[in-house]
Amino acid sequence: MDMNSNIPKQKHKVPLRSVIKEFNLEEIYVPENLEKIMVEINEVNRPGLQLTGFFDHFESSRIQIIGKAEYHYLLNMTSDERKKSLDQFFSKKVVCVVFSSGLDIFEETIECAKEYGTPVFRTQTSTSHFVAALISYLNLTLAPCITRHGVLVEVYGEGILILGDSGIGKSEIAIELVKRGHRLIADDAVEIRKVSDKTLVGQAPELIRHYIELRGIGIVDVRRLFGMGSIKMTEKLDLVVNLEPWQQGKFYERVGLETEYADIMGVKIPSITIPVNPGRNLAVVLEIAAMNNRQKKMGYDTAVEFNKRLMAQMQDDSDR
Repeated sequence: MDMNSNIPKQKHKVPLRSVIKEFNLEEIYVPENLEKIMVEINEVNRPGLQLTGFFDHFESSRIQIIGKAEYHYLLNMTSDERKKSLDQFFSKKVVCVVFSSGLDIFEETIECAKEYGTPVFRTQTSTSHFVAALISYLNLTLAPCITRHGVLVEVYGEGILILGDSGIGKSEIAIELVKRGHRLIADDAVEIRKVSDKTLVGQAPELIRHYIELRGIGIVDVRRLFGMGSIKMTEKLDLVVNLEPWQQGKFYERVGLETEYADIMGVKIPSITIPVNPGRNLAVVLEIAAMNNRQKKMGYDTAVEFNKRLMAQMQDDSDR
C-alpha cells in the first residue's frame, strides 16, 4: 500500500526567532531583518577550521556554534589577528553565531556582526548538550512532511493512524478511545514527518490541535472535556488501520499470518484493514490491534504460534 502518490512533500523552514525562543538564547546582536531569517538545514557547525582560514566545503546556512575550543583559539590571538579571522568568517554570510557555555563575547565579534548583519547569541548550556538538543529540534521541525486525512491516537503506547472514507466513524472511534483512557494526537488532518530512515512522527496542525469534529454535535475541545491527560502533541507511527464498509463475500484476514505494510515516504509501517458494520465495538478492536502489534515487536506472534500448534496437531493425527 503506497500512501505517497500525488502528495507533495513540504520543504520546511524554521524562523530563527523560533530557535531563539525554544532555547532561550541571549540576544547579543540582532539585525533589523531578524524576523525574516530562516533556518533551512538541520545540521550545525563548529567553525574551528574556518577561523584558521579554511573554507572548502563550508556550509554557511548552518547555525555556527562557538565553544570553548574555538573561543580559546581566538583568545590567544592579538586583537588585529582576531578581527581579521572573524571578518573572513562573518563575510561568508552565516545564518547566525551562537556562543555556548556562557562564554564572553569578543568586541571584534560584535563589530563584524554589525558589519555583515549577522545575528549573534549566547547560551549558558554546555556545547555538547546544546548541539545535541539543537540537532534534535531541527531534525523534527525540518523533517520531510506530508499531510494525511485521518486520525492519530496513542493506544497502550502505540501510535495508530486511522484512515478511511469521510463519515466512516474515525472521529467517533477516537472519542471512545479517549474515554477509555487513551490519548488523541490529531483529528481530520495528520502531519507526518520523517525524522529518520525508520521513524515517522505525527502531529496535528496547530490550528486544529486538540479538537475533534463530531457530525451532529460540531467541534469539541478534547483537552477541556477530558483533561490534559487525554491529549499528546506528537507520537511515533507504529500501526496504520484502514477502515472500510463491510463488503459481503470479501475475504478479510482471520488468522494474521501475513503482515501487510503501508509505505509512507519510504518507511514501511504495519497495516491492517478492519471492516466496519453496525454493532462492532471498534474501540475495543483497536485496543486489541495495538496490544497485538506491540506483542509482535517484542518477539511474540500469536498467529505464528497458533500455526505451529496446528501443524503439530496435524502431524500427530497423521502419525496415528
